[in-house]
Amino acid sequence: MTLGQAEDCAVMAGNAVTSTDLTTIIGTVALSPGITMTGFPPGIVRGEVHKNDAAAQQKKADAVAAYNDAAGRTPTATIPPNLGEGATITPGVYDTPGGVFELAGTLTLDAQGDPDATFIFQADSALNTAKTSNIDLTNGAQEDNIIWQVGDSATLGEYSTFRGTVLALNDVKVMTGAAMHGRAMALNNVVTLNGTTILPATQIMLPDAPETDTSLTSSLNPSRLGDPVTFVAEVSGDFHGVSPTNTVLFKDGSVVIGSAMLDDLGVATFTTAELTKGVHPITAVYVAGGTSVGEAWVDFAPSESPVVNQQVLDPGTT
Repeated sequence: MTLGQAEDCAVMAGNAVTSTDLTTIIGTVALSPGITMTGFPPGIVRGEVHKNDAAAQQKKADAVAAYNDAAGRTPTATIPPNLGEGATITPGVYDTPGGVFELAGTLTLDAQGDPDATFIFQADSALNTAKTSNIDLTNGAQEDNIIWQVGDSATLGEYSTFRGTVLALNDVKVMTGAAMHGRAMALNNVVTLNGTTILPATQIMLPDAPETDTSLTSSLNPSRLGDPVTFVAEVSGDFHGVSPTNTVLFKDGSVVIGSAMLDDLGVATFTTAELTKGVHPITAVYVAGGTSVGEAWVDFAPSESPVVNQQVLDPGTT
């Protein structure tokens, strides 16, 4: 799904945006039809601010359209309201009995090697996350592809780490010390940020992972049944002189057939002699992960290589 012109918004509110103490918003702020912003400073906005101008009105319209799109999708599964505590969820559209999602502990979202995988959570009433709760992304999951559609209000707990776009009809509250990697959108009412008295500040950060590019080659194509074939993936990208690290998945169509870690040159290799006779559409998917940058971490964006059609012939074929 798409957010249209609202994609660059870290915060959107129908009525007001309020902040107390130390808060930081990284991305555009849009208000429509309201125009009230309080608590800035000491709150900081690193981005544009639109107060019921033409740009804000268009962004609001696109966000409402995205909300209706998310709310109108047919659930692929109905799941318990209590998320986290070691739970792992794969791509899909999810609702819950009673319409309230609660997140405690750590929730893992697993894209299964698909960087375009979408996660939509439909909460008819509310979304509440506990203090120090966390959302982990794995196997190519991206913050831009996570939507939390909330029929009333969302509250993100103190010192929690949250990922994805919250599209709430009424209010979004981001409590003290929380770090939100995504977007807080309160379509009809107020986005509230409760800041900290010392750094680090409560933060809402628009997803902005450095881009990567993945290429793939085969050591032997065509090959014969039983021949070992080595696939070599190369991942490029740069963030202040730092290159991507971590894992590459190798896929045959939609099925993951192997994985390997990137070496210091950004190369990952995988060898298999298990391919059956026929043509196999092989791709390599860089699934990202934290890369050390001084004392901090940067998450590079996942990327998928073009398809290499690996042809496997009969053993006696010349």
